[in-house]
Amino acid sequence: MTDATPLKPHERLAAALRDDMDAVNALIRTRMASEHAPRIPEVTAHLVEAGGKRVRPLLTVACARMCGYAGADHVKLAATVEFIHTATLLHDDVVDESRQRRGRPTANLLWDNQSSVLVGDYLFARSFQLMVETGSLRVLDILSGAAATIAEGEVLQLTAARNLATTEDTYLRVVRGKTAALFEAAARVGGVVAGVDAAQEDALTRFGDALGVSFQIVDDWLDYGGAGDGIGKNLGDDFREGKLTLPVIRALARGDATERAFWRDALEKGKSEDLDRARAILARHGTLEETRQEALAWRDRARAALAELPPNDLREMLGDLADYVVARAE
Repeated sequence: MTDATPLKPHERLAAALRDDMDAVNALIRTRMASEHAPRIPEVTAHLVEAGGKRVRPLLTVACARMCGYAGADHVKLAATVEFIHTATLLHDDVVDESRQRRGRPTANLLWDNQSSVLVGDYLFARSFQLMVETGSLRVLDILSGAAATIAEGEVLQLTAARNLATTEDTYLRVVRGKTAALFEAAARVGGVVAGVDAAQEDALTRFGDALGVSFQIVDDWLDYGGAGDGIGKNLGDDFREGKLTLPVIRALARGDATERAFWRDALEKGKSEDLDRARAILARHGTLEETRQEALAWRDRARAALAELPPNDLREMLGDLADYVVARAE
């Protein structure tokens, strides 16, 4: 008789917080319902029930409990975080004309762009209702600010797409906007609802930011260095969409005239679909490995911030989660 497969870090965290996460999931199902527009729960359920890891709401619940919170508002905040995340995914798939999300056809492909945009709007509205129900202006400020930052990051990415002059600074602003902002807010509000002091709130903020940055950098690595399945999108999506991510930005800076002409045709003009050549150029300049190392450095920042928080089992699990985020690039 063989031993059962060990749980992954996010699975261990979810198991330790099972009652809380069951309450979060129940609240999500209740609040995504609509008496008059059945398409809303249809579209939302397609994405919410698609097997996502629920990392962001897990962060909120774990950070609240780690900091000694014994109330129930963290459940509403975790559901709020998931609604914001789901709304942005619905909108992103329309903007990017994506056809696959979490290994399944996207909502805009199964229904239409109009449904995805409007259901995303509905989820944003629901998220604000949940924020208000906690009665905390601090929480409202943090989460509404994150929603604005996410939108800003997406617009910045849109304007930077197919622009070979995009710098690493701009790339990092995009990453911090579209991805890290919600990780940061998810961790921070968990502490705020628990009543932590300013120093611990700052540590949670830095932890969430660094975790989110490492998460996105790994995603960008996977687009060129992954296996093409199990990562929630097709291998080479960023390449085909003309996104200037870290490995490409660094390869561009080191490339010769022939390579720059290739990137110009592929990214600026959208004329090339030669992903194999793109990957070969990245390998030649070592930028995929550099990108992986950058993700590890941000992981280390996340762990350093986490070390400033109360020592307990949940803190250890959150540290393991940070390791797991970058382990996807091994």
